Parts: sequence; C-alpha cells; structure tokens
Amino acid sequence: MTSSTPDTPLFDNPVIPGFHPDPSACRVGEDYYLVCSSFEYFPGVPIFHSRDLVHWRQIGNVLDRPSQLPLPADAMASDGIYAPTIRHHDGRFWMITTNVSSGGNFVVSAERPEGPWSDPVWLDLPGIDPDLVWDEDGNCWSAFAGASGPSFHGVQVARVDPAAGKVLEGPFPAWAGTGLQWPEAPHLYRVGDWWYLLIAEGGTERGHTVAIARARSPRGPWEGAPHNPILTHRGTNRPIQSTGHADLVTTPDGQWWMVLLATRPRGYSPNFHVLGRETFLTPVRWEDGWPHVDPVNLRERAPSGWHPVEADPARDDFDAPDLAPAWISPRSRPDGSWSLTERPGWLALHATGSTLDRPGATLVGRRQRYPESRTAVLLDPGSGRAGLSVRLDEAHHYDLEVADGQVSVIARIGPLRQTTATRPVPPGPVTLAITTHWTRQLPQAEDEPTGLHVAAPDYLVFHVGDEPLAELDGRYLSTEVATGFTGRVIGLYATAGTAWFDWFEHTPLNIPGNS
Repeated sequence: MTSSTPDTPLFDNPVIPGFHPDPSACRVGEDYYLVCSSFEYFPGVPIFHSRDLVHWRQIGNVLDRPSQLPLPADAMASDGIYAPTIRHHDGRFWMITTNVSSGGNFVVSAERPEGPWSDPVWLDLPGIDPDLVWDEDGNCWSAFAGASGPSFHGVQVARVDPAAGKVLEGPFPAWAGTGLQWPEAPHLYRVGDWWYLLIAEGGTERGHTVAIARARSPRGPWEGAPHNPILTHRGTNRPIQSTGHADLVTTPDGQWWMVLLATRPRGYSPNFHVLGRETFLTPVRWEDGWPHVDPVNLRERAPSGWHPVEADPARDDFDAPDLAPAWISPRSRPDGSWSLTERPGWLALHATGSTLDRPGATLVGRRQRYPESRTAVLLDPGSGRAGLSVRLDEAHHYDLEVADGQVSVIARIGPLRQTTATRPVPPGPVTLAITTHWTRQLPQAEDEPTGLHVAAPDYLVFHVGDEPLAELDGRYLSTEVATGFTGRVIGLYATAGTAWFDWFEHTPLNIPGNS
C-alpha cells in the first residue's frame, strides 16, 4: 500500500471496474475523458468523464448508431472494436480505432465528448490499435500495430489526414519493441525535444508489459529505454496481473499518470479472471529523460485535485426516455427488440431469437463491476421465456430463466447445456437475483464429483426472491476457460414472446442488506 498524508486521500484500483480494457485518455483543461474497447457489443466505445482521474462517470458511447458500427450478425465474440485512442486537437475530439469484423481502421470526431460523433472516416492503414497525434506544424501522425512487411513486424507510423481519411506519407517501420510477442497498443507523445513511442508487448495475458522508445522525429530512428519494460507484473504473485496497454496523461499542475488495463485473477492455478480486463491508474515519474513506473497497487495515493463526479447509478427503474449508456447488447440492438414506452416504467424486450446459444437473441446487459456482487431484477415474463443471464459468449453463460410456470437455472459450458435446478413460480412478476461470492454458499451435494468445486475464482448463487435455487462454479465463465478478450456481462433477455422488467440493480455485496 502506498503511504498517504492527511491531505492526500487514497483511491482504490481499478478506477473503472469490470470489462473496460485498452483505456485511452486525454485532458481538456481540468476535464479528463477516457474510452475503452467494446469488441462485439453495441453501442461501442464507452466514453467516461472525470475531474481527477479517479472518479469516472460514463457519459455516452462514441459509436451509438448502426452506421458507425457495422458488425456482421454472426461476428465472432471478442471481434468487433479493438483499442480506441481519444485525443483533443484544435477544439475537436477525435477517436480512432479498428473494426476487425468490418472495414478496418477508422476515425470519428465530435465537438463535444457526449456527441454526436461523426460517421466513420476510413483510413487505408493495415493492422490494429491506431493512434493519433499532432506535431507543432499541424501534421497528424498515426502509429499502428500488427502489420507485417517483408522483414518487419511491429509498430509502424504514417502521416495522415484524419478528416479526409488519407495517408499522406508512409507507413514506414518504427519499432518492434524489445523482442517479445505482439508489439502493439502504440501511443506517440511529444515531450520537450523528444518524441516517445509507448507500446505493449508480451501478449495481453500474464506476460503483458509496457515498453517505451524515443526519437527526435516521428520518422525515427527509435531507441528503447534502458530500463524496459517500464512496467510488468509477469512472474510475480501480485493480486493485479496482465498489466499493459497503457496511455499517458498529465494533470494541470504537471503530474504524469498512466491508465492501463490489468486483471484481478483468483482461485487455484492457473487462476481465473472473470470480470475481464479492467482500467487501472498509476503514477509516473521522469528520470534522465525517461518515464518510470512502479508496480500497480490496489490502493494508491490520489492525484492532486480530488474531485468526485456523480457515480453511475446502481439501480435503473427504466423511467428515463432512453436506455442509460452502460446498457450494451451483442452485435446490435434492433429498434423493434426493446421499448421503454409500451409499458411506462418498464423495459419491454421482444424475442428476436430462440436461444442465447446463437447470435441474434434479444439481450440487454451491463458489465459485472464487482467481484462479490448482487444483481437483481423484477421480471414479468408474460407468456414468454425470459430471465437474467451471466454471459461471456454464446457458448459460456449461466441463465436464470422463467417460462411455462417454472424458473430454471441453465448452464451452457462449451458444447454442454444443462438445466441444473427448477422450481414452480406463480404467474406475474417475480424477483430474480444472482449473487457472486468468493466462497461456497450452499451445501455440497452428496453426488458431487471430487474436485468439481476446488478454489474456484467465485461461486454464483441463483435466487428466486430471497430463496437460493442453485449454485454454480464461476471458473467456467472466465477468460481462461472461454478464451477471448471480454469479461462478464449480466443481461436481461427474452427468447420467446415479450417480457417486461420493472427495475434492475447491480451492487457490491458489502452494501448492508445485500448479503
């Protein structure tokens, strides 16, 4: 733990919990804005606002129209939108990213961070993870990763016109990192007389690192820092792992900070992270012309200018004219699949697919934000089939489902689908809840195989009202099992007919009354 003075509070990492990877941030005056990858979910690229780099509130999604986010109906889980960069230049916000499922690299821009953001301007650049930066002459440069040439695989740089979508010079090879796999996530910065190129390498798993090089020009040549990697937790037993994919930002009084992704794995070897890659914050200091970064702590001394902003609400009563920006859906959300006006004060979901096991079903979800949590809804299933699902992808989800007068707990794990428990329920609205715990809550079944529940990362308990119905091992809804780049999304769904949801609540378990 980092020491603190009475005038310097401590903050808790991650600063944006849950599936919020690949953070990029910029400062405009005393305001900070941050974006994250969204992969196959719509709307895409959540955007957050802060006054102190610690307290963040989601103010929208950059890609909130189908014209901005063309995703095939069968786009694979963990495809879609990769690694956005947000910058502010000449009175306008710019966001550049990659749609790996359709079209490649593109830029959108806006006068205000809340939007509306423009339709995509496509750039004829290969690779992924593009960056934007302007030099003192107004030239715009883009660094990007993952493009191979005859003798080079690493980060490349091009001079571009982002408004017209034109490549004006290059691309040309820049830096391949220190020799680890997947040199990616490049960001260019001008600091004094030097240009700095920050990258991630080693892969986004436990070998993840942050490295940096510098040059006198964006064209290079680049020299790596003598203390590379400047940040990694690989090979340690720290509770924070997979540190990487970072961006640098300064405070008005000249402090330097780094936003980055990392995970909080738990359980027995190899350990499992279930919330996805989250956004962390750590201080940066400069020595001898290079940035230095200490290991990332779960508690850290806060930046100057402690200024909390209004937090995203834990409860949604569906009384607003539109869905809050935190709600996301796999691939698309057709207008006819949901409504907040058909039954005022309720979210209506109309089934567009008969199963969550394939793309096309109606699901509206929010990222799981807390390792130990309680998520509850009041559901009126009508004569349809609907419920509450904890989702990694179509092949990995647990469902608490109401249909035909009974409630069921259904587990989909790879090729296997099993109903683990059922109970009759009367007609009309019913409260469903799912809690996640680090320890088991229900007695072990007599016929349970040895080792089925051994040091899992967490356990999910499914409730009807206040009564538990079943408990499932959380490791099967982890990236280590399901693979990919996302984290858990807890969703409201309908797979037959129409269902109505009166309210939704997602809170940490340590809130009184949530045990």
